[in-house]
Amino acid sequence: MNSDSVAMTELHGKMHKQTVCIFGTGDFGRSLGLRLLQSGYGVVYGSRDPKNSMLLPKGSKVMSHAEAACEAHVIFVAVQREHYGFLSALASDLEGKVLIDVSNNLRRGLYPESNAEYLSKLVPGVTVVKAFNTISAWALQSGGLDANRQVLICGDRADAKQQVVNIAQSLGFTVLDRGSLRAAAELEDLPLQLFPLWRLPFCIAICLTAFIFFYAVTRDVIYERVTSGKDNAFRIMISLANKVFPIVSLVMLSLCYLPGALAGFLQLYNGTKYRRFPDWLDRWMLCRKQLGLLALAFGFLHVLYTFVIPIRYYVRYRINVYTISLIKENKTYEFDNTLAWRHDSYFSMGILGFALFVLLGITSLPSVSNSLNWREFSFVQSKLGYTTLLLCTAHTFLYGWDKFLKPYKWWMPPAYMLSLVIPCVVLILKLILIMPCVDRKVTRIRQGWERQSKTASNCSDTETNQSLMA
Repeated sequence: MNSDSVAMTELHGKMHKQTVCIFGTGDFGRSLGLRLLQSGYGVVYGSRDPKNSMLLPKGSKVMSHAEAACEAHVIFVAVQREHYGFLSALASDLEGKVLIDVSNNLRRGLYPESNAEYLSKLVPGVTVVKAFNTISAWALQSGGLDANRQVLICGDRADAKQQVVNIAQSLGFTVLDRGSLRAAAELEDLPLQLFPLWRLPFCIAICLTAFIFFYAVTRDVIYERVTSGKDNAFRIMISLANKVFPIVSLVMLSLCYLPGALAGFLQLYNGTKYRRFPDWLDRWMLCRKQLGLLALAFGFLHVLYTFVIPIRYYVRYRINVYTISLIKENKTYEFDNTLAWRHDSYFSMGILGFALFVLLGITSLPSVSNSLNWREFSFVQSKLGYTTLLLCTAHTFLYGWDKFLKPYKWWMPPAYMLSLVIPCVVLILKLILIMPCVDRKVTRIRQGWERQSKTASNCSDTETNQSLMA
């Protein structure tokens, strides 16, 4: 064994013999202590009532805060900000030590400064590092198997942060350094966020679903009731739902690719890739993954409802009535070759489109996308994505066939026609962008080429003329 290996072994052994102190015996403190013990650390708890701490993990010690502070150099503060008061009395015992603040707030803006910054002012002689506040007690107990394996840290001293990094890595977590302690407020707000990138997609999905649903109800239920007195309200549960879901799915899928097409035309218009997109377009592009996953969810609902249709009472009733009428009238149901082609093509486009749709959803998973290089990921999400949109749009066209020629109800076109507007716009824009003359220019712009403005050109011509005259 060489000298480097011996040194690493000694360092590894020292690290695992290190004793860590935890102030706080709640769920997080107990889970953290258990995980530290399993990783070879010594654990001592500081408690205001050491005799009443029976639930702590076996192998740990429990004593008063002052005694526990003297046992370790690194101390986890696993108590809420409201209970930081006892730390002031321990200022002399905590001098020169590293305090790891793991606290969060109940809501944003609760205090004018972050908990970690407040703690550093409360006990000036210590080094405060913000860390582990985005890790739950469940993640500690399950060993990070719930995919929450990243520890975000910030602090003002590199050596103190490195000690925290060593502890986090020995527990099986990855670490991301977010800079100085001034970033603590941002880290404390992260656990308070509730699906930040999903809000816009959810709003779009809810609004689209509501609009298409009321449109279909008006056209297929209310119209029939007003004009002929027929009660079709039972169709809301299956028939109309199976109209709404595919329409919303197709529109949301097209909304995933519309911002990319708009960005391409904006770059052509600006003649550069270095000009910022509008804020609304930036926000739209950031939530494309969420739009696609919601579109896939609506697609799944469409498939499930389609499987249910043949066993519906209404469908079996209509088939029986039609069959009996043929028997009574002594007629034969003749085979229509054109109709057979249409139905088979309709189902084929739907199956292929849904299969590629599922593939897009699978490659959006971090465990899958991380195994792909950029070219592979771009091919799947772009080339196959537009192919999916094309197949699903063709599926909708084949569904409609010649229905658009029939008289409209209250001047309202069939609902499926509404779903074709945005997909057709996206496909036409993409067709323009992939034309060789346009594609070459877009590619040059994305490689760094910039179109020279007329003002700059006139200035350069003036400077040239002046130099020639001189």
